[in-house]
Amino acid sequence: MSGKILIASDHAGLALKNYLIQNIVELDYTVEDLGCHENVSCDYPVFAKSLCSKIQDREADCGVLICGTGIGMSMTANRFEGIRAALCTTEFHAKMSRAHNDSNVLVLGGRITGDELAREILKTWLITPFEGGRHQRRVELIEK
Repeated sequence: MSGKILIASDHAGLALKNYLIQNIVELDYTVEDLGCHENVSCDYPVFAKSLCSKIQDREADCGVLICGTGIGMSMTANRFEGIRAALCTTEFHAKMSRAHNDSNVLVLGGRITGDELAREILKTWLITPFEGGRHQRRVELIEK
């Protein structure tokens, strides 16, 4: 992954987002926090759209989205061309989403994933390279 990571959440993912920002910085990445910034009810699609648009505009290669379960964010993000958002609940999900699917957006559930597990999922996702090969053909089929 590149040196810049975008991150965004709704109110249900705010605490986890703030925790992960520290971890991203400790892993020597630059992080851009796209919101939300207050624990006030807000609409997750607004934040997913903001992050995905920046990836499409090549302002960053990847991002992290967090809502209560991760489902809403992943559904929204995957509507954008070129976005391969993966809702990961285990380190194995994170590894495979990168290695086989070249995911460029990691999605987490703030109400279902604990801080330490989320940190390990994020770290695994960031360090796992895309394997290419037969998987490249499959990724290309997603985009068609």
